Amino acid sequence: MSLSFDHVTLGQRVLFGTGAAAENLAAEVARLGASRVMVIASDFETPTAQAAAAGIEVALWHHDVVMHVPIETAEKARAAAAGHGIDLLVCVGGGSTTGLAKAIAMTSRLPIIAVPTTYAGSEATNVWGLTEASRKTTGVDDAVLPVTVIYDAALTLSLPVDMSVASGLNGMAHCIDSLWAPRADPINAALAAEGIRALSQGLPLIAADPSGAGGREQALYGAYLSAVAFASAGSGLHHKICHVLGGTFNLPHAQTHATVLPYVLAFNAPAAPDAEARIAAAFGAAGALTGLQELRKRLDAPKALSDYGFTADGIAEAVAVVLPAVPASNPRPVTTENLTALLRAALTGEDPRVLLDL
Repeated sequence: MSLSFDHVTLGQRVLFGTGAAAENLAAEVARLGASRVMVIASDFETPTAQAAAAGIEVALWHHDVVMHVPIETAEKARAAAAGHGIDLLVCVGGGSTTGLAKAIAMTSRLPIIAVPTTYAGSEATNVWGLTEASRKTTGVDDAVLPVTVIYDAALTLSLPVDMSVASGLNGMAHCIDSLWAPRADPINAALAAEGIRALSQGLPLIAADPSGAGGREQALYGAYLSAVAFASAGSGLHHKICHVLGGTFNLPHAQTHATVLPYVLAFNAPAAPDAEARIAAAFGAAGALTGLQELRKRLDAPKALSDYGFTADGIAEAVAVVLPAVPASNPRPVTTENLTALLRAALTGEDPRVLLDL
């Protein structure tokens, strides 16, 4: 069969080394010639950020980080950057921190150096997200892609096992969604498969030995691959659902992705045999859903949306908001009825196999 596709690879420098964040950050600030650096980190991540920024001069520390990046939070951060004459943004933390840096860069065009402390993967994409009036809007802009990502597994050691699991499964969702997203192609499929393999190897190691670097290195590597695949392939059904659950109902980002993933996989897999086979092979399992569920069981992964505040009363609204955003490329037609069934199953933590023959 002949190949024909259009693939874009985003330009970005990646520096990977355990214990090397401060050294790498100082070198990058010098390389970029920045003199007015704004470091963005939540209160929780501030000690980690201070360690990473030990070798640079910081003109402004900014700690007002809010999940899903409300527009009001973004506007305050943009004003702070402008008021202090900032010429470089450094974000140290998870997806919310990276998202805030992107919100500033979107209007200021300032460069970003991202120092991730979770496995969210936002640092490797040109995708931004903002929430206003209970609606999360996302878009693509190359100006928000960090010019450099600095990965240091030592900075993730403070991330508890349960959050590491949820964050890593968020990365897994990037991989799986990339196999049937609007711009899926053989290159991002290969990256996604390797990301699945790395995450499925790394996350159990973190659970078994939270203080060890090996599992966290594999998880960071897998998260990066997942994000690169996602940036190329675009948002599939899974992400359209989770953006609505997060933006409209303020559900926690990583746990929502971790909970919804097996239901979307069960829903789409029968109609996407090539993707299903690739996912299964990456897990080393007989089937894609089997591999994912075996991993989730080992990790005691999030199980039900009801555990995070979602209720049956919200299903109809969620369906109404998600449906218009469903990509035409989705392997199965999505209807009010089957999307309602998917969310109802995810709400209660029902066995996702009920969706295989829906």
